[in-house]
Amino acid sequence: QVQLVESGGGLVQVGGSLRLSCTAIGLTFDEYAMGWFRQAPGKEREIVSCIRWSDDGTYYADSVQGRFAISRNNAENTLYLQMNNLKSEDTAMYYCAADWGGSCRSHPDDYKYWGQGTQVTVSS
Repeated sequence: QVQLVESGGGLVQVGGSLRLSCTAIGLTFDEYAMGWFRQAPGKEREIVSCIRWSDDGTYYADSVQGRFAISRNNAENTLYLQMNNLKSEDTAMYYCAADWGGSCRSHPDDYKYWGQGTQVTVSS
């Protein structure tokens, strides 16, 4: 049984930082592209960032480019999202997701496995 378990969310002030983690259980981690998505109330789920399994190539949404950094540790089956200079508009539930053999795709439907989410709230 595959599980993705996120952690690291919380309440932070504008300009602050958080580091999200996602531990994968039950899948061969280094065969999957991994992504971070977020969903704010009343909005659709959107890609934040993803990282390919093959060459660690990355993608960032324009809204987080230069502030967020995605990384992975295949030996520990863990995905990270370092979030710096947080803004109020970054407030959302953040999800990690796995896409088998994926090339870092941006649509949620492309991802097979999902975590339960971790809440990030940025206060002004």
